[in-house]
Amino acid sequence: MPSRLIDLNPVSRITAGAIGEPGSRTFYLQARKGATLVTLVCEKEQVSELCMALQALLEELKVKYPQGARYEPIRTNLDLEQPFTPAFRIGRLGIVYDEGRDLIGIIASELLPADIDPDQASVARFFCTRAQADALSRHGLEVVAKGRPLCPLCGKPMTPDGEVEDFCPRRNGHADALVFA
Repeated sequence: MPSRLIDLNPVSRITAGAIGEPGSRTFYLQARKGATLVTLVCEKEQVSELCMALQALLEELKVKYPQGARYEPIRTNLDLEQPFTPAFRIGRLGIVYDEGRDLIGIIASELLPADIDPDQASVARFFCTRAQADALSRHGLEVVAKGRPLCPLCGKPMTPDGEVEDFCPRRNGHADALVFA
């Protein structure tokens, strides 16, 4: 049994965003239902994987359940809302589909130290429409893409002067400048 269950079913708004400069940004998943605003801290990779998984699920649902595939894309501002008071840091993240209500659920479990029983983690469940999931996935991928460019050889983040932050193993220690064509 989770220590705390946050259940926004359905949400009125859901988004992902980042605060800070590329290289030192903090990422958030945020949902609202009425006056209740829930903010969760997450990793850039979690936002990216969630958004790609949502896009894949939406494509799958178009084929399997086409009756709900027609929706107007949401074009509202999806910036994060104040205050940034995170309920917890996300450890595990998953998605589910509620066929009966045609809603997509995002389930986030709290990241806990290894010595604590994972069943004690807080859990947040955000259920959203296909249109909201589509808007979240598009916006979240845009937020992720605004970060530092990645080295085309090793995939590590690059500094503003075009160098790999630590060491590029594919360059084998050579300091030749990378040329992007």
